[in-house]
Parts: sequence; structure tokens; C-alpha cells
Amino acid sequence: MSASEIVNKVWNYAHVLRDDGVGYGDYVEQITYLIFLKMADEREVSGQQVKVPGEYAWAKLVKLDGDDLELQYRHTLENLGKQGGMLGTIFRKAQNKIQDPAKLERLIKMIEKEQWSTLPADVKGEIYEGLLERNAQDVKGGAGQYFTPRPLIQAIVDVMQPKPTDTVADPACGTGGFLLAAHDYMAAHPTLSKKDRRHLKETALRGNDIVDGVVRLCAMNLYLHGIGGDECPISSNDALAKEVGDNRVDMVLANPPFGKKSSITVINEKSGKKEQEKLTIEREDFWATTSNKQLNFVQHIANMLKIDGKAAVVVPDNVLFEGGAGETVRKTLMERCDLHTILRLPTGIFYAQGVKANVIFFDAKPASKTAWTKKVWIYDFRTNVHMTLKEKRLVKNDFKEFIELYKPEDRSKRKPSWTEKTPNGRWRAFTYDELIARDKTNLDIFWLKDESLEDTDNLPPPHILAAEIVEQLQAALEEFKSVEEVLAGNGVIE
Repeated sequence: MSASEIVNKVWNYAHVLRDDGVGYGDYVEQITYLIFLKMADEREVSGQQVKVPGEYAWAKLVKLDGDDLELQYRHTLENLGKQGGMLGTIFRKAQNKIQDPAKLERLIKMIEKEQWSTLPADVKGEIYEGLLERNAQDVKGGAGQYFTPRPLIQAIVDVMQPKPTDTVADPACGTGGFLLAAHDYMAAHPTLSKKDRRHLKETALRGNDIVDGVVRLCAMNLYLHGIGGDECPISSNDALAKEVGDNRVDMVLANPPFGKKSSITVINEKSGKKEQEKLTIEREDFWATTSNKQLNFVQHIANMLKIDGKAAVVVPDNVLFEGGAGETVRKTLMERCDLHTILRLPTGIFYAQGVKANVIFFDAKPASKTAWTKKVWIYDFRTNVHMTLKEKRLVKNDFKEFIELYKPEDRSKRKPSWTEKTPNGRWRAFTYDELIARDKTNLDIFWLKDESLEDTDNLPPPHILAAEIVEQLQAALEEFKSVEEVLAGNGVIE
């Protein structure tokens, strides 16, 4: 069977479990546990050392049915979660969400029919990626926030060009899209040594995420692609909680969570009700104190880099224009790093709707009396671009012009596509002096005319317009929410 046929086969069974109240996210988790156990069993048979204790092995599950199966499966998940390394990461806080033993048995038999270990790593990875994307499409589950569009990831990796000797990190790794794409790019290098291959498998990648379930999916995604040994390169923790220290990396590729405010849930002593309290992170290595999660991630990522290390970070529009801490972060970033490129992304490409995002590219630099940023190149891939998840999906070829204009081999050879004679060019540079003179050092810059405002004959189809209106309204609601949070924090409203 082809990878897509296996995806369809495995995914079709999700609909059966859906009727029993098992959501797509829970289903993908259960698939993760079972495929891992099946692969461990296959590798043990072929003589490869596997550290799954015998009493919790796949061979025990396939022999049982009814209540005995449900009991064995539950004990297996509980006990493997107490193990260390990769095993403990995959099964951390694992629970059985399939309450009907007959349906659990059917799922086990379906997985038993496939020889997962004999499938090439890219095929296994394609199958799992297919499941993750199906899960991301489940709007009610909200899993889309952990799934960055793969064509965007590929374009970013193509211009970043990680080397086989690099260490690449993602402090908000989601299901591991950036790490996998970086690994594939590095592994395709024509002159890989044995040392390089070992580095790629065991030490080249680092990732963490604050959500246990997402860390599990990422760890399994890497494992199916042949990455990681007994120790797992992914950890479950809050990247912003502590300073970076000396453990710096060559490259950071990340799409931090879109939610703007970090918060914790507290119990009000008087009312006894649960309330959200803004969590302001104070770190000595941060340039500004703020509860804005994206601004904190930008500061954190800049501190993660070695000198001359490179970063590409997906950020929402507010990071480019917000005042206060936002202005401080932008000014300091341009002073201490070389912020050389901004890619304005179209709306309609993320599963989390209403998102207006950009990719900022910057290089870490040593201390200097003058600002390292001399010129910021902006590629406007938003104005007059109409994307939707169903009708006009993002594809890798959409970034062809951006990749060519970026000049990853030698950025000094960049030339603008915008001039007074070519006003529709999407690629344009702004000097540091021009940017620093703008109100609040606003980097949310656009110059192209929006054709839909001028020429009604060239309007996009009604269904695309409707999708864009929905996204605009959702984006506006998010902004209103952030205003409400600020007013509440200042005591203006109760």
C-alpha cells in the first residue's frame, strides 16, 4: 500500500471512534502509542535492542481481547510513562481514550497487519505527517495552532540553508515540522561524513514545547523519520521560564504560539472562582519586561543563538508595530542583531483562522557601538494574494520568487523588484535610518496598492471574499480581546 492509502485506511477508522466521543487528537495519540509498540516489537524480533519491558510489549496486546485487553493496555501506558528517554517522552501521562475493548482490538489488528519497520523512514514519516495534518484540519480540536504549513517551512529552510554540522533548535516545536525539514536539508548534503550522520541522528536537533501531548507527537514524528536514539531530542517544558545560559545553537527555526498574553489560572480567595492572571516574565537576559508571549519569544530566540547564528521566526503583525515593550524589542533587535529580512505572509494559510503573520530573519552579532542592522529587505506576499485552505492552498512554488530574490548564497547581491517604474514589485529595502525614524520603529510596512479596493471587475470569487471577511473579523476580535486585557490590567474595567 502507498503512504496515502495507509493514511486513508488508518484515518477512516477515526470516524468510527468519533461516534464514541474519541476526538481526532486523542485518536492520533492512541495511534502513536500502538505504532511505537509495534515497531519496537518488530525491531526486537530482528535483533535490534529495544528497551520496552517484556510485560508491556506488543506481543502481550495482540493475544488479548475484551476487558483483559483494556486492562493490559491501560497498565502498559501507565508503566511506560514512568520510563526514561524516548520511551518516557512518548508515553508521558498517557491514557487510554478508547473505552470499547472491541474497537481497541480492531485498531490493534489493523496496525498488526503492517510491517512498519520495513517501511522507509520517509514513507513512515509521510504517513504520520498525513495523520498530523488531518488532525490539524479538525477546527474544533484547535490542533492547527501546532501545525505550520509545510510549504512555508520548506521555503524558510531553503533560504536558511542549515549545514550538516549545525545544531538547529525550535523552542516551540509543535509537531516538529521545522526540525524535520532542517534535518532533511542537512542530510541531503553531498559530502556527509560518518561523524556528520551520527550528529544528524543524535545531536543536531533540539526542541521543546509546553504541551505534553504535542511533545509526544513531535517525538514520535522524529522517531519515525529515524531521528533520535534512546534519548529524546524533544523535551516538555516552558522555553521562556529560564535563561538560555551557555547552551547556544547555530540556528533557530520557530513558529511560537499565536496567543498574545502569557497567563496563569488562579483561584480568587473571596469568590472562589477561577480567574486568569497575566504572567509577566522577568529575565535578566531580556531587553523588555512584558506579558506578550511573542515579544518574549523573539528575545529568547535572539539569546539562544551563537555569534553569527541565524534565526527565522514566524510572528504576528503586532510584533512589528506594537508600542511600549514592542518598540524596545524591535530597536534592540536591530541594534544587537542583523535583522535583514521580513516576509509578509498572506492570510488564509494557517489552520488557526484570522492570523496575520510574518517571518523575521535575523543573525546574531557580537557587541558593537553601532547598530548591526543596516538595511531591512521586505517581501510583501500578502497584498493582492488570496489564499484559502480549501480552494487555493499554499504550495512550495508560491515562494519561488522570494527564494530567488533572497539570494541565500550571497545576500550582498540582492536587488529590489520594486522601483518607481515597477510599482508592483514585492521586494524592497529600507535603511536602518529610515526605519528608526518611523513612529514606534514600526516595521509593519506595505507599499503595494490593494487592487480589490480600486477595481471591482477584478474582485476574487465570492467564496474567497467570504473567507477573507471571516478572517478579518476574527483578527479584529483578537485585537479587541487584547485591548480588553490591557484595560483590565490597568484597572479601567472590572
